Amino acid sequence: MDKHELTEQEIRTRFITPAIQKAGWMPTQIREEYHFTDGRFHVRGQTAIRGKPRKIDYLLEYKPNMPLAIVEAKGWQKGVGGGMQQGLDYAEGLQTAVNLDVPFVYSSNGERFLEHDRTATSGIVEREIGLDEFPSPAELWQRYQKSQMVETAVLPLITQDYHYERGGKTPRYYQRIAINRTVNAIARGQRRVLLVMATGTGKTFVASQIIWRLWKAGWAKRILFLADRNILVDQAQNNDFKAFSDVMTKITNRTIDKAYEFYLALYQAISGTDESKNIYKQFSPDFFDLIVVDECHRGSAAEDSAWREILEYFAPAAQLGLTATPKETETVSNSDYFGEPLYTYSLKQGIDDGFLAPYSVIRIRLDTDIDGWRPDAGQVDKYGNEIADKLYTQDDMD
Repeated sequence: MDKHELTEQEIRTRFITPAIQKAGWMPTQIREEYHFTDGRFHVRGQTAIRGKPRKIDYLLEYKPNMPLAIVEAKGWQKGVGGGMQQGLDYAEGLQTAVNLDVPFVYSSNGERFLEHDRTATSGIVEREIGLDEFPSPAELWQRYQKSQMVETAVLPLITQDYHYERGGKTPRYYQRIAINRTVNAIARGQRRVLLVMATGTGKTFVASQIIWRLWKAGWAKRILFLADRNILVDQAQNNDFKAFSDVMTKITNRTIDKAYEFYLALYQAISGTDESKNIYKQFSPDFFDLIVVDECHRGSAAEDSAWREILEYFAPAAQLGLTATPKETETVSNSDYFGEPLYTYSLKQGIDDGFLAPYSVIRIRLDTDIDGWRPDAGQVDKYGNEIADKLYTQDDMD
């Protein structure tokens, strides 16, 4: 059959897949028809319809959740890299590579491959190669290592496996990016890391995989997970952190047992205005290798906060801040302490990808908004402080 008559699927089956396999890629490293979004919800009245999920033809992984390359197949008549439509398709493929954090992108029509090297800082970025010249996993991994200047000493940490359990969660693409970037940054010596991820996108699951990989690689022998609400600590302990149950404890009743490796605590449970309540000082400043701060936009973000003192006390540890709403005011700043976000996955992205549902804002005006409100003479707030006598308007309520 003339190649002109072959469909894209036939091109893949007859030419592209065999070329990839011949280069040494094992079936477990090749993910075909990889869907990386769920498809956005489109709401029409009382009906919600999913759009098409985004997918790529091939995702090639060095190890599970460590992708190295995207391969997009094109019909033979389109050429390897020529033609306006091919150019548009390829540009979209590059955008996908950016979204997926993948260093190498390939396009092929069954005759040759066009390679785009996203790691190149100079020299040739694109090149054509024959079907029998497709690089092996080892070659691409070496090129990636060289571009990132990965030291041999940190390789066991960077390549540490994820935690898996039968029937358990598998990382979504943005979760994988957050996990890999954080582990790689810490491996290179970065001591403070900030991840910004919208509510409902799995921050605690991301934290659990980061902790697992650092712990299993022997890099983080003792870990502290901090939050300011019991529900955050208890949910983490009972769900995403279950894999650590044998080495994990929650600090309660201001009692510390140093026999564990993984500690969960409320700020309020280990600190206080009274020095005797600052039980975190029972640990030496270098006791923990890793501290994870959930919802770090709250108390721990303020420079003069007692909670910030805990983080500063454990300064030798790598510290990971998680937030859905990074706070930047005159007196409170996440980025001032943790630095700029290493990775951001926004509410808009979550909705566009179909992992979060779209929403409508319903504005309701109360009688207080319209008429204002004024306290009675001598009226106090819930803390017993007298409320300033004035007419409180909608701006005050907002």
